[in-house]
Amino acid sequence: MISPCPRYSPRGINCPNLPPGEQLDYSLSSPLANNQELCKHNKPWPTPAATWTAGQQVSVKFAPGGAPHGGGHCQFSFSYDGGKKYVVVHEIMGHCFGADNNQRDISFTLPAGLPGAKQADFMVTWVNAIGNREFYCWSTNVAINGGSTPFTGKEVTIANWRTYPVIAEFQGNFNTGVEHYKNAKTITVG
Repeated sequence: MISPCPRYSPRGINCPNLPPGEQLDYSLSSPLANNQELCKHNKPWPTPAATWTAGQQVSVKFAPGGAPHGGGHCQFSFSYDGGKKYVVVHEIMGHCFGADNNQRDISFTLPAGLPGAKQADFMVTWVNAIGNREFYCWSTNVAINGGSTPFTGKEVTIANWRTYPVIAEFQGNFNTGVEHYKNAKTITVG
């Protein structure tokens, strides 16, 4: 992910200044290792990487090229409690980067009922279709112009990391592992 700028990215677009004492991370395109925290960096940017409005279309950009690993499942989610609970606002099952694996600009509409926040955690997660069983995760913080009521939706699905379920290589079946996403528990945030 390059926009909104993931935490500590050396290649992101319009990145805020690093928090004091932190360094750029050149490994953000690598899958999450078992010894790393979810999304690698939990200390937020000093200022939001973007400002979005509930009910409006937003765009998440990924760097051109790279290894799309045949696509896979991806989710876009928010946390309002410093990363303890993430609620999904958009997901793509099977073909995260499009049927041709070349889509690098993913647009979607934020729910109109999303609560406002000066610094909400925004997380993008991806389970690859082909290759080693990996879990990719990028996180940033964005300001949200929104309402004041809580938002209810699906909890983010985590797989192929630590003790979480393993989703098998897809072998051409792009419904592989979808049950983990469909059976996610409902949570309320904000």
